[in-house]
Amino acid sequence: MLYTKSKYEIELMKAAGEILAVLLNTLPEKIKPGVTTKELDKFSESVIMKNGALPSFKGQPGFLGAPDFPASVCASVNDEIIHGIPGNRILHDGDIVSIDVGCSYKGYQGDAARTYVVGECSEEASRLVRVTRECFFEGIKNAVPGKRVIDVSGAVQDHAESNGYSVVREFTGHGIGRELHEDPEVPNYRTNRRGIMFIPGIAIAVEPMICAGDFRTKTDRNGWTVRTADGKLSAHYENTVIVTDGEPIITTLI
Repeated sequence: MLYTKSKYEIELMKAAGEILAVLLNTLPEKIKPGVTTKELDKFSESVIMKNGALPSFKGQPGFLGAPDFPASVCASVNDEIIHGIPGNRILHDGDIVSIDVGCSYKGYQGDAARTYVVGECSEEASRLVRVTRECFFEGIKNAVPGKRVIDVSGAVQDHAESNGYSVVREFTGHGIGRELHEDPEVPNYRTNRRGIMFIPGIAIAVEPMICAGDFRTKTDRNGWTVRTADGKLSAHYENTVIVTDGEPIITTLI
């Protein structure tokens, strides 16, 4: 079910988003060679909780018999696209790591992701991270009244492919509000559906997942971690976006 957010709801979503923005801006200080993904998860959870919010990802139901998600962030390294489970994996110089995180503040959600470079990384990796971020901003130029979901999706796809990259098909962005995942679905590529027309108050999470090689994926035995089938790098960039009468509000970016 699709619904528009009231001014009151938007203020709560902005508060949730600001907590995530502060966290994501702080993480570069923590992401160094030698740190484990579990340490990043513990730090992230502490920031969320200290700010009066709850981690949204912890306990999310698994798919096809997989256990509930056990952590507060998804930490996906190198060829891992999304849903990496934090653990004892040590980050090394030259890695890239995508941190996807959500929080609930007074019942309203924020959702965001960034891909970070660890130490000194290759020009190839740096370019992928940069273009993935650019794909988001190209997409949300169309998150305005009168445009449709397909306009966001097409802009993301065009920018990725014009730079020689591919776009993940199996996973998409989504609506957001009281629930972490709401209508509408927001693909990062053109489909045969135009999608809803945007009006003020619609809230969506736009999240390009871009691959250096082929867009096909495979899922690890843990039922969660999704990685590129060809083993090449992938990057992820996401923000929570609210459509207004003018420029969209990005709640998770400060």
